[in-house]
Amino acid sequence: MDRRRRDVGVLVAALFAVNVVARLIIRFGFEGEDAAADTAADRVSLAMFAVIGLILAVVVFRWGHRRPVAGWGADIALVVPVAMLLTVLVGPLLIGHNPFAGGAPTFFAQIWLYLLATGAGVLIGYLVLTALGRDYRSQQLKRYAEVKAAKPRRVVRR
Repeated sequence: MDRRRRDVGVLVAALFAVNVVARLIIRFGFEGEDAAADTAADRVSLAMFAVIGLILAVVVFRWGHRRPVAGWGADIALVVPVAMLLTVLVGPLLIGHNPFAGGAPTFFAQIWLYLLATGAGVLIGYLVLTALGRDYRSQQLKRYAEVKAAKPRRVVRR
């Protein structure tokens, strides 16, 4: 159980670190009020969401091979909200901004984009894993079929 908790904590920290790095890049690289700085900041934000989705896709692919869906699904269901709250509430404070500075539409847009990116990452990771037949359930069925095929036929005596 300790390894599982450590894995969950590391994943939360990694997702939060991606957000912090993106915020620092925006803060120090594209500081300004012109349209070019806003466009660059939007691109960095979209890249951040893509990286978060990619991280989750890889994690789901790796976890899904070793554990059943109920096991890693519960972990992902814990990781995503915790990392999202850290990203939306704590991330802006680290660079000196107010999380609610952009108003309610910006705040809720961040939440929806985060959920969209994480949901897409989880879905892509699981679909690729399942399509390749490397998920836990497919491996169980494969082992079952091999065991059944390896047993010799019973001889029926009359």
